[in-house]
Amino acid sequence: MNDYVGYDVLAVEDKTMNLSFPLTVLYPSNTPGRPEILGPYELNVALRAPPKAGPWPLVLVSHGGGSTPLVYRTLAHYLARHGFVVGLPEHPFNHRGNNTWEYTAQNLVARPHHLQLAADALLHHPQFAAVLKPNAVAIVGHSMGGYAALALAGGQPMTGPRESPAGAPEPVATVADGRVRALVLLAPATGWFSHPGALRQVQAPILLLSAEHDAHTPPEYAQLVRDGVPNPARLTHRVVANAGHFSFLSPFPTARVSPDFPPSQGPPGFDRARFHGELDAEISSFLARHV
Repeated sequence: MNDYVGYDVLAVEDKTMNLSFPLTVLYPSNTPGRPEILGPYELNVALRAPPKAGPWPLVLVSHGGGSTPLVYRTLAHYLARHGFVVGLPEHPFNHRGNNTWEYTAQNLVARPHHLQLAADALLHHPQFAAVLKPNAVAIVGHSMGGYAALALAGGQPMTGPRESPAGAPEPVATVADGRVRALVLLAPATGWFSHPGALRQVQAPILLLSAEHDAHTPPEYAQLVRDGVPNPARLTHRVVANAGHFSFLSPFPTARVSPDFPPSQGPPGFDRARFHGELDAEISSFLARHV
C-alpha cells in the first residue's frame, strides 16, 4: 500500500462573521508526490490530487496565537501518510499575518467556531465527504489551539481580564460539537477554564503533552485539565523532558533558525527533529485508537 499525500487549500466561508479563511488539507492519495515549495517550507505532496478511497477520520490542527498552520506540517504529513485527512485552518485575525483579535473576546468565540466550520466544510466537500468517516473528528491544538479544542469539545470558557471591558469574567458563547471524538493538547492555553465546572462536559479522551521548560503555558494550565475533566482515566498526561513551548512546532529550515526567531529555538540540548519523530508516532497511535 502506498503512503502518498495529497495537498489542497480550500476557502471556508463564515457568513455569520462575514469573512473567509484558508483551510490547508493533507490527505491520503494514490498520486505520487514530489517536493513542493510551500512558502518557506518544502513538502513532498501531490498538489490537488484526488483523495484515496476511505473512510478516513478527520483531524483538525489548530495553531497557536499569532502563528500559522504549516508550522505543524510534519505532523500533518505523517498523519496523512497513516490514514487521516488533516485540516489546518488559518484562524482569522489570530495568525502571523494579522493578529488583531489576540486577547479579545471575539477571538475566544471565533476560534472554536471556525474549527467547527472547517469540519463542516470537509465533511460536506464534493471530494472529501465521500472518503471521510462521518462524525469522527479529532482535534490537535497547540497553545491557543488547545483552548479552541477544549471549547469545541464541551468546555465552557469565561473571559479573562484582558478580554472583558469591565474587567469581570463573562461567559464565552461557544457551542460543543458532538462529532469530536478525541483531543490532543500540546502545551495548551487553558486559563479561560479556571472556574469550577468549566471542563465537566468534556467527555472525549485526551492526550495532553506539556513542556518541561515552557515560558508561555505554566504547569497549572495542564493541572486545570487534569482536575477539570469528568473522567481522569480518559486523560493521558506526559511532561516532555527539556522541551520548550515551541518544541511542538515542526523543525524549521536551517535558513529560518535564528535567536531572533524564538519559534525556531528550544532549550539547550533539546533535539527537536528527534522529538518529532517520536511525537508524530505517539499522536498517530493515540488517534488510531479513538477515532
